[in-house]
Amino acid sequence: MDLQSRQDIEIGLFMQALRLRHGYDFAGYARASFNRRVRALAEASGAASISALTERLIHDEPFLAEVIGRLSVPVSEMFRNPPVFDLLRREVLPVLASYPQINIWQAGCAHGEEAYSMAILLKEAGLYARARIYATDISELALERARAGIYPLREAQLFSSNYLQAGGSGSLSDWYTAAYQHIKLDQALAERITFANHNLAADGVFGEMHLILCRNVLIYFGEPLQQRALALFRDSLVRGGFLCLGDRERPSEPRFAQDFGAIAPGASVFRRVTAR
Repeated sequence: MDLQSRQDIEIGLFMQALRLRHGYDFAGYARASFNRRVRALAEASGAASISALTERLIHDEPFLAEVIGRLSVPVSEMFRNPPVFDLLRREVLPVLASYPQINIWQAGCAHGEEAYSMAILLKEAGLYARARIYATDISELALERARAGIYPLREAQLFSSNYLQAGGSGSLSDWYTAAYQHIKLDQALAERITFANHNLAADGVFGEMHLILCRNVLIYFGEPLQQRALALFRDSLVRGGFLCLGDRERPSEPRFAQDFGAIAPGASVFRRVTAR
């Protein structure tokens, strides 16, 4: 048996241990991507083999946070893909303004960049005082960084460019202070954000939402888990609510087409069209 085949067996046992010992089931994730992340985790943690990684996972309880942090994909940026945020500003926020209370779910929030971006949109539209953003992720390490709202100063130029391209009405620097090679977002942006742990592979419906954002998360899921997540989003949205996905996430199954319609040709923002 070659090394690749042995590693596949080891990764399968690692996945089983993660489910049985800690209750995290990654079976629905895209296998090639998951395998790469397990190998990277083994290398980063200094494990001699994936079997050694599994042994540590079973016996070292605090190690779980690092495992989940490494297996998730906390990659984002403020106002990532500015045309999408411009579309939300122009087409979605005016509809949300008709609700007395606005509930928004940012699923897979990573380090919080997009949740804070949404808060700025709502602030500039005068809607933040009656909004609540629920920003969730599977990784507690990612959530800790999101709650802090601190990012490297080197990223500020990209964030600011994205903000202006997204139709920002001022300067992004109005919303942060810079010191010690980092930027700290205005604490007022976090006042209406709740950061919480939620697992799209196992947890249930998340409230009565008017807008759900889950961008570039489904691409890491296998087809059954994608369908589970989309059904969860459908059941979490009010009738007429909006779903924002990543540009490469264009579900083609018939059920999705029955439940959602794109708000503009080629857009990655959809509106729920069926009754609850």
